[in-house]
Amino acid sequence: MRGAGLSTICVFGGSQPGRDPRYTAAARATGHLLATHGIGIVYGGGGTGMMGAVADGVLAAGGRVTGVIPELLMRLEKAHPGVTDMRVVTSMH
Repeated sequence: MRGAGLSTICVFGGSQPGRDPRYTAAARATGHLLATHGIGIVYGGGGTGMMGAVADGVLAAGGRVTGVIPELLMRLEKAHPGVTDMRVVTSMH
């Protein structure tokens, strides 16, 4: 993957963990794998669910995580406290 020139990907997935913890574990492992190949992520900025699990995996492997979260969701949801760069925006647009 390093040779492909890919440095960052956008992750879009569930904001809830779902019923089967194997999916959350796989999301975390995917994030870890991305980071070990030097690939960071941009995602919705939440600290829970599948996207939060991917972010956890990237961070655990020392990778870069950029969260992009609307002001309203920042107030309503739990933003991920460990992201490398949190961007609070005015809207989803």
